[in-house]
Amino acid sequence: MKYDVVHRGDELSARLAEKFLALASERGMMQNTEQPDLVISIGGDGTMLHAFHRYVDRLDRIAFVGVHTGHLGFYADWKANELPELVEHMASIRDAGLEEKIVRYPLVEAKVIRERVTSVHLACNELTLRGVRSMLVARVDINGSPIEMFRGDGICVSSPSGSTAYNKSLNGAIIHPSLEAIQIAEMASINNRVYRTLGSPMILPKHHHCEIVPKAGQHLHISVDHLQFEYDDVVAIRCSVSEKKVRFARFRPFPFWVRVKEAFIGADVD
Repeated sequence: MKYDVVHRGDELSARLAEKFLALASERGMMQNTEQPDLVISIGGDGTMLHAFHRYVDRLDRIAFVGVHTGHLGFYADWKANELPELVEHMASIRDAGLEEKIVRYPLVEAKVIRERVTSVHLACNELTLRGVRSMLVARVDINGSPIEMFRGDGICVSSPSGSTAYNKSLNGAIIHPSLEAIQIAEMASINNRVYRTLGSPMILPKHHHCEIVPKAGQHLHISVDHLQFEYDDVVAIRCSVSEKKVRFARFRPFPFWVRVKEAFIGADVD
């Protein structure tokens, strides 16, 4: 089995990466940074996002595994002291095949349409849109129908797995990643007698899309997970559920709602 390791860069994560490389080498597995079957992320959820975007062009051929080195990461199944067990699981399925261990999570596809160029981005967690020097003013269309004229700090469009990230702090719903959907949540919208927005998150199923059409000439800040962009010529941003999915290797059971409980509530629930 070919693998690569992406780590956070701190001393602990770097040391664990070296340990993982040694353990994997002992079991006859080879590191391959160009065409890995598995990518091991050692650090936190931010490290996993870096790994995802490093290999975003190979999502149909790569699965990810997370090892957390601090607080429990939502994308991480393994703790620092469990590296030998993880390597044993990887070694045991080399001949049996990896596909039966794979789970697939939906992604946000965002088409950023500018005056002279259009770019397509995939977000594992979310896309956010903000005004740089003033509030964001943008029309929100659903399936081509205008829904609202937004005024406020910004808009967040999240995937189901990203629903537990920034979206949750905006009082968005937590969505199970088996549901192919995207969620649109407002950031501090202005609502008074003059300006009105829906004020609630909107969940769109696959084959639906939203378009965020900003006021012409606005200087905008766009984030796609940890990636940051600034433009002043955006015509529209079209968001939908991507045809592509991110693949995670689950070598042992870790149900989604247990993951949610441990990440946000804690283990001690009677």
